Amino acid sequence: MITIAVDAMGGDFGPQITVSGALKCLEMVPDLRLILVGDQEQILPLVPHNLSSFVEVIHTDQWVAMDDKPSKALRGLPNSSMKLAAQTVSEGKADALVSAGNTGALMAISRHVLQTLPGIDRPAIMARLPVKEGATYMLDLGANVDCQAEHLYQFAVMGTAFAAANGHVIQPKVALLNVGVESIKGNQQVRLASHQIAQCEALNFVGFVEGNELFSGKADVIVCDGFVGNVALKASESVMRLAVDKIQKRLSVWWLKWLGLFLKPLLKSLARELDPTYLNGALLVGLNGIVVKSHGASDEQGFTNAIMQAYREVSNKSNDHFEEIMDQIEF
Repeated sequence: MITIAVDAMGGDFGPQITVSGALKCLEMVPDLRLILVGDQEQILPLVPHNLSSFVEVIHTDQWVAMDDKPSKALRGLPNSSMKLAAQTVSEGKADALVSAGNTGALMAISRHVLQTLPGIDRPAIMARLPVKEGATYMLDLGANVDCQAEHLYQFAVMGTAFAAANGHVIQPKVALLNVGVESIKGNQQVRLASHQIAQCEALNFVGFVEGNELFSGKADVIVCDGFVGNVALKASESVMRLAVDKIQKRLSVWWLKWLGLFLKPLLKSLARELDPTYLNGALLVGLNGIVVKSHGASDEQGFTNAIMQAYREVSNKSNDHFEEIMDQIEF
């Protein structure tokens, strides 16, 4: 049995989305159990009787608002739904945590409650991006908006370990996201990080990549600070949604509808591959535990996919494999 702790009060819409999205997962996998943390008066009416045996509710009247500062979340809300959910993972009561809440607060609380792995100063948000063939792992995507060169170097190590553990890549290619591919381009942090990464024999550094190469497959791991990564990711998601929407509108024209009938299976598959709703769920790597960050504005399907991302990470024991490879890298 796999147990997932859910910060039910997190996100822009709270339990209406997080609870309903989590409950959908119970219909998809038989060995899942949920711990829903939050206001029981809002949660319990959303849990049908036939699913109640698979759900535990931990009540609290504190939760982190989307605009709360991380310091307030960490010290001013000792019994927040986010913190109590993290504690269930720390205490071994849950195998993973999923939250759509405040990103800065989630990083601060996870770092405080679960602790980081040896040699890692800060956890980073990492997502799997579709490319021409296979996938690229990109980090950081919003946990650390201000980074020093050392942090970027650590992100490269974590990305390499995860890609090796989960992507079946022997020597993952690592690149730094930059404004150009020349060695003189970029800010001081990026240039210093490039020297550190290049000097580590365990890392297969291939240099810089620009924004137009994010989905090229040139690198297995793309490293950047959280400010740049978050902007790049959300801009890419917007373009993906626009592309899917444009195709659907074109095929709604009456004289193209017949073509749409033939292309429907292909377009449906393409939409699932590119739609950010289906890609929702990013890992907070570098912690002693599995934490998945969902978009704050996720709909029910998006949050379901974030829960399933956590379920797969637990099922595949990806964090164990990740830590094993991290132990082998000298950095």
